[in-house]
Amino acid sequence: MKYCSACGAAVEFRIPADDNRARHICTACNMIHYQNPRMVIGSIPQWEDKVLLCRRAIEPQYGKWTLPGGFMENGESTAQAAIRETLEEACARIAIIDLYSMYSLPYINQVHLLFRAELLDLNFGPGQESLEVKLFSETEIPWDDLAFRPVRYSLEHYFAERGKGQFTLHTGELVPVPHPA
Repeated sequence: MKYCSACGAAVEFRIPADDNRARHICTACNMIHYQNPRMVIGSIPQWEDKVLLCRRAIEPQYGKWTLPGGFMENGESTAQAAIRETLEEACARIAIIDLYSMYSLPYINQVHLLFRAELLDLNFGPGQESLEVKLFSETEIPWDDLAFRPVRYSLEHYFAERGKGQFTLHTGELVPVPHPA
């Protein structure tokens, strides 16, 4: 950030009084510009013994499979975001069952929330951000072709618990995966 969104003056990056983190502070009007993590919200749409996955038509992870999800918008609840993202990415209508997983990714300033959801019908198809949308049983999941770790972990927990018929909330903090040299 270089300029204040309130008055247009230059900002500087420093620790404000009574704070412990550096922030962008306007040099003219003294407005503090807070930057907070982005919420990535999605669903695990289920139909009988299968879940609905989308093959990504956008970066990052173009061509990889994921659960329908994306960034939460201002003015919506987390459940509304999951419903909207599922409709946008998979043209699928869902009913939210419960919050299933929450993963913090502080190294990229994101929090991922995934809701268990019931597909309301089988009228689905790829939205603008998906190449393909398909129902998968546990044995059909393209495990080596999944786009994101929170999706993988949530699906692993989901299929392990589905057989027991009892689901619990899963949380965790993920660290960066080291890249091979």
